[in-house]
Amino acid sequence: MTAFSRAVRETVSGLPRQFWWLWTSTLVNRLGGFVVTFLALYLTVQRGYSASYAGLVAALFGLGGAAGAVLGGVLADRIGRRPTLLATQLGAAATTAVLGFVTNPLAIAAVATLVGLTSSASRPALSAMIADLVPPKDRVRAFSLNYWAINIGFGVSAAAAGFIASEGYVWLFVGDALTTVLCAVVVYVKAQETLPVTAKVTRVTGKAKARPGEAADVGSADIRLSDVLRDQRFMALVGLTFLLGSVMNQANSTLAVDMGAHGLSARQFGVVIAINGLVIVLLQIPVTRLVRRYGNAALLGVGSLLMAWGFGLTVLAGSVALYSLTVVVWTLGEIVHAPASMSVVADLAPATARGRYQGMYTLSWSAAAFAGPLAGGVTLDQLGRNTVWLGCAVLGTLAGAGYYLLLRGRPAAPVLPSAPVTAGVEAPAPAQTSAQTPAPRGGRAPR
Repeated sequence: MTAFSRAVRETVSGLPRQFWWLWTSTLVNRLGGFVVTFLALYLTVQRGYSASYAGLVAALFGLGGAAGAVLGGVLADRIGRRPTLLATQLGAAATTAVLGFVTNPLAIAAVATLVGLTSSASRPALSAMIADLVPPKDRVRAFSLNYWAINIGFGVSAAAAGFIASEGYVWLFVGDALTTVLCAVVVYVKAQETLPVTAKVTRVTGKAKARPGEAADVGSADIRLSDVLRDQRFMALVGLTFLLGSVMNQANSTLAVDMGAHGLSARQFGVVIAINGLVIVLLQIPVTRLVRRYGNAALLGVGSLLMAWGFGLTVLAGSVALYSLTVVVWTLGEIVHAPASMSVVADLAPATARGRYQGMYTLSWSAAAFAGPLAGGVTLDQLGRNTVWLGCAVLGTLAGAGYYLLLRGRPAAPVLPSAPVTAGVEAPAPAQTSAQTPAPRGGRAPR
């Protein structure tokens, strides 16, 4: 057995059956995830709008996603993971289909906001469901496998979308909507609710209550969204992720416009951006195994620098080959950064607040999807491409330094007001952190 096949076997074995259905639904969804990547190109090439308008629409998509992340996280903890997934995926399918047929600029902007809201709202529920299903010792590799599925689907869809767009952009929207419906069908047929039972501590007896045969999760039952916002270390992580995410989101907006300005086609953009998914599919497992000996502070710092200067190198690009090289560089940074960042979030989230924590973390990326394209489009129009790409290098470097200073030499224990422990109720033992326990072979959890 080769080293690679042994690594793959160690990574995929021993996970619950329901996890693999969720993994399959993620893969199907991403195989049809055409719209976000090609939205800027669709608006500028097909509809004839300016780079600033394309950036505005992408920003509104991100704004809707920011609201959806918080809403989805709260709903996942309140009504359950499964109903949240079903409702948001069906909503995403409907709004995506509508987006392909509206032509009025205001209507496009409004529907794009709804697409962002519904599509982003499903992510905290999915991440929380995986964390519920998989034991702590296997959780990081489960997230890594889910991240792998995301990028297998992304790589295929990005390459295919260029060819589909040449036959008519409307098919991108219809195909995306149909695959999202298929995801909802998989969840409806195969997924079961995983929301942990919330412990209720009575003021009179101080005893935790749970339904017969189910364990109570004491100590985190009363955590609210406001408590998550007061977790200063976690919110600092969210802020740094927003900064880096603003850089990363240039791949979905400004990069397409920049390549179009150099006379490159939608098909060529699709091939270039598909390299991102291809490199992740090929290198995620070996690179993660190679760097697992290092702490999260170093991994987040180095990953951020690679992403920052990968985008910074775009200032030199003008051909398919050079654009492809820059994508390889920032993708290597993504491979290093994503598992480490998700590992930190998983360490900080109590069981009954996983939806809220995942929601706030998703919010950082969704907010970046609002700010990044808007800033990139306006900067490209007003100050030129050099300012855009060198600005990405500077912002990403600042984010990397912030990650390193925040996490260097510190345990990943949550700093969070928890439910008071009264007589007769034993506080739960703190979870081990990734800094205390070696990462499982085969990788850590992604963003």
